[in-house]
Amino acid sequence: MATNFLVHEKIWFDKFKYDDAERRFYEQMNGPVAGVSRQSSGPGASSSPSGDHSELVVRIASLEVENQSLRGVVQELQQAVSKLEARLNVLEKSSPAHRVTAPQTQHVSPMRQVEPPTKKPATPAEDDEDDDIDLFGSDNEEEDKEAAQLREERLRQYAEKKAKKPVLVAKSSILLDVKPWDDETDMAQLESCVRSIQLDGLVWGASKLVPVGYGIRKLQIQCVVEDDKVGTDLLEEEITKFEEHVQSVDIAAFNKI
Repeated sequence: MATNFLVHEKIWFDKFKYDDAERRFYEQMNGPVAGVSRQSSGPGASSSPSGDHSELVVRIASLEVENQSLRGVVQELQQAVSKLEARLNVLEKSSPAHRVTAPQTQHVSPMRQVEPPTKKPATPAEDDEDDDIDLFGSDNEEEDKEAAQLREERLRQYAEKKAKKPVLVAKSSILLDVKPWDDETDMAQLESCVRSIQLDGLVWGASKLVPVGYGIRKLQIQCVVEDDKVGTDLLEEEITKFEEHVQSVDIAAFNKI
C-alpha cells in the first residue's frame, strides 16, 4: 500500500545520478573545485565566467547533500509504513470475525378471550351481615382521641423539661484604666465613686493603683459583666459622670468567660 502511494507521488529518486553527471561535466570544463576556489580567492580576483561556474558547482554540491538527506528520510518513511502494514495485517488476522446472528423468533399463541367471572346473587343472610357493619367505626374514634391526648401529654412534658434547663449566660471580664486629672486627685474617693455604680449584671472585682508619671497614678479595676445587660459603652458613660475626679476611661483588657 505504501509503495503504491509513493509511486504516484512526484518524487525524483534518481536526481542524484543527474547531479553527479552535471558536476563531473563542470569539473572537466573548469578544473577541480578546489583549484577554482583558490583562483577566485587569490589577489586581483574579479568576477569572471570561471567564478560563476565555481559558485554553481558549490551550489550543486550543497543540493546533492540535501538530496541525500531527503533520500534517507524517504527510506525511513518507507520502513515505518511497511512496519505499520505488518502490524495492521497481524491485528486483522488475530481479531475474531463478528458474526451477526438473526434474532430467534418466538412463537406466540393467539390470545384467548377471558370471560368475566359471573357474579353470584347475594343471599338474604349476607345482606343482613352487611347492614351490621359500621363504616365509620366508633373504635377508631376512641383510638384517635387517646393518641391525641398522649401526644399533648408528651409535648407538655417536653416544654416543662426545656423550661427547667438552665440557660447559659454569656459573660465577659473587663479590666478598666481610670485616669485622674492630676496628682492631687483623691484616688480613694475616685475608687469609691467607681464602685458606687451598681447595674444589673455588673460585679466589681480587684483594683490597684498604677503609677503613670510625674506623681500621677491611675486606677486599674476589674469587673465581670453579662453581655446582654452591660456593655463597655455603658460603663464608660457611667464612670465619666464623675467629672471632678475622672479624666478618661480606657479598656485595658477584654476577655470572654
